[in-house]
Amino acid sequence: MYNILTLNKIAACGTDLLPDSSYAVNDSVSNPDAVIVRSASMHEMELGANLLAIARAGAGVNNIPIDKCSEKGIAVFNTPGANANAVKELVIAGLLLASRKIVPSTEWIKTLKGKGDEVGKLVEKGKSQFVGPEIAGKTLGIIGLGAIGALVANAAVALGMNVYGVDPFLSDASRKILSPDVKIVSSNDEIYKISDYISIHVPSTPETKGMINSKTIGMMKNGVRILNFARADLVDSKAIIDALSSVKMAAYVTDFATDDLLCVDNVIAIPHLGASTPESEDNCAMMACTEVKNYLETGEVLNSVNLPNVTLAKTGDALVTVISKAADNLANKLRAEAGVTVIGCASGAKKGMAYTILDVKGDANAAKAKLEAIAGVIKVRVIK
Repeated sequence: MYNILTLNKIAACGTDLLPDSSYAVNDSVSNPDAVIVRSASMHEMELGANLLAIARAGAGVNNIPIDKCSEKGIAVFNTPGANANAVKELVIAGLLLASRKIVPSTEWIKTLKGKGDEVGKLVEKGKSQFVGPEIAGKTLGIIGLGAIGALVANAAVALGMNVYGVDPFLSDASRKILSPDVKIVSSNDEIYKISDYISIHVPSTPETKGMINSKTIGMMKNGVRILNFARADLVDSKAIIDALSSVKMAAYVTDFATDDLLCVDNVIAIPHLGASTPESEDNCAMMACTEVKNYLETGEVLNSVNLPNVTLAKTGDALVTVISKAADNLANKLRAEAGVTVIGCASGAKKGMAYTILDVKGDANAAKAKLEAIAGVIKVRVIK
């Protein structure tokens, strides 16, 4: 029986994939084998000795102590692409909100309440203050062409925009789905210089934090409109406010509100609604629960942020999984020192971490003890 702790409400269509006969799933289990989380912070949480996996029902993992998990041999999963369509739709809405001054116009028209038959005339007289450009024929620059960025690019092409994108880590999967009309450039600077609209779709890392700042804004066209549906700290708020007070920037739309940006003219702050659709929540829940189930039952790693994708079918007596520091010829060393017959092996490395699955015949528990004694090995598990 596996104990699964849920730190947020996880859609039943996901938890239903974990059968009651093998799993106890609730928000109060002790000594969990796995944790499924959405937005709850785990940075102050004690990570018990039994904890094997954490699955984030979403893409971002800022709420999970990744380094600490790696040190303890805990696999951390996310659900890339599960909420991509939901975010894409909100980004497209953001494009229109940035252009057509819809938000201020709807607020203004409320002030006409009580004017009776005069409302129509007052609307015609006052609507000119809310004139805004069409997006067709304009240039959209997309920074980051992952699951969300690629969908935004294709949608913008369909809406008649000229779309440019940049992504130094462009995956084959994203490349395959991108419209041939999306033009790939080699640097963010090119995006800054040519775009009427810029949409950011990158994770928050030391390299990307504050990437939109006074220097990069200075490269942009006057009247640029920026959309940030990725992370708040990708932008320097002061630089945004300064640019909005001049001709440099026409609008800033974000799904990550911060106090200093609230009530600033031409800032449209959305309360983190990107993945807030029932479809997205269902997709994330099912994907996260499937990742946990497969990892616990078969050792498969897919969509982990701290371990490589590795899978191996069991044909022998057991599978022995090994999480370790990455090292040359590690898989061969594990095979040689397991002390059992190894009939299959799969291994990979990622960000200094290695994950190996051995398909063995013989005493797997004895092999586990031998492997645990090898320098650099963090956690060994036997799956029968």
